[in-house]
Amino acid sequence: MDSEQIFKTVKASITVSDREGNVIFMNDASKAVFGDKVGENMMPCHQPRSQEIIRRLMAEGATHAYTIQKKGQRKLIYQTPWYDDGEVAGLVEFSLVLPEDMPHYVRDTPAQDNNR
Repeated sequence: MDSEQIFKTVKASITVSDREGNVIFMNDASKAVFGDKVGENMMPCHQPRSQEIIRRLMAEGATHAYTIQKKGQRKLIYQTPWYDDGEVAGLVEFSLVLPEDMPHYVRDTPAQDNNR
């Protein structure tokens, strides 16, 4: 099984764009949220502020991570570049629904690593 098939059915939403902002991959969860946008440019779907963030991420090879609440669900949004031959080739966005009772662990010492 290839990695595209594995990511296709993961419950987290995964959207991949090329350097120009064209959507080149969406898994099933992403398509359920946004509709099938493969082959379309993602920039018109975003507000000017978000477009500027996208441009900066690509120019700097930076990551943008934050949480949102939408339709009663808390989500982690993680946007990060992907690379081809060491150059930024586009962005990957992961969107994960966070459970309301999600535990948080601090693992600063080896003894704490056993508290899973």
